[in-house]
Amino acid sequence: MNRTFIDDYEKAADRLTLSLRGLQREDLLAFPVPGTWSIQQIAIHLADSELVFADRIKRVIAEENASLLAWSENRWLKHLSYDAQSAEDAGKLVELTRRQTSRILRAQPDEAFDRKGVHSEVGPLSLKDLILKANAHLDHHLKFLVDKREKLGKIMW
Repeated sequence: MNRTFIDDYEKAADRLTLSLRGLQREDLLAFPVPGTWSIQQIAIHLADSELVFADRIKRVIAEENASLLAWSENRWLKHLSYDAQSAEDAGKLVELTRRQTSRILRAQPDEAFDRKGVHSEVGPLSLKDLILKANAHLDHHLKFLVDKREKLGKIMW
């Protein structure tokens, strides 16, 4: 089995941290695109998402027909004090979560990637599906973060 999707998952571990480099607190909390999330909010959302994805991945590996609960990103944003958290720590959390989860994934036999859990909204998802979704989710949000940096005049490199 081609396992490059695991490599992609692990290689992306530090992308959030790199995307936050050189930003000041006022940059993180700014809204350069009105009506959208701040860079701070994106960073904390990505950390929360990584924890949810890691939980789902572990459940699919360890449990039969694991239940994978949906969650409301906007309710989490509203109720979990995103602006009071640390974007820097969020980046570290994403890195550590992906590195540790990658170790678990590499230890699995090929057939484990066909195991499925049942998502409360979308139905059955395989382990491989979850990893691909985690990769796409990070890429999706980092594009918005980079765009906000550019609008603040803080081009990455």
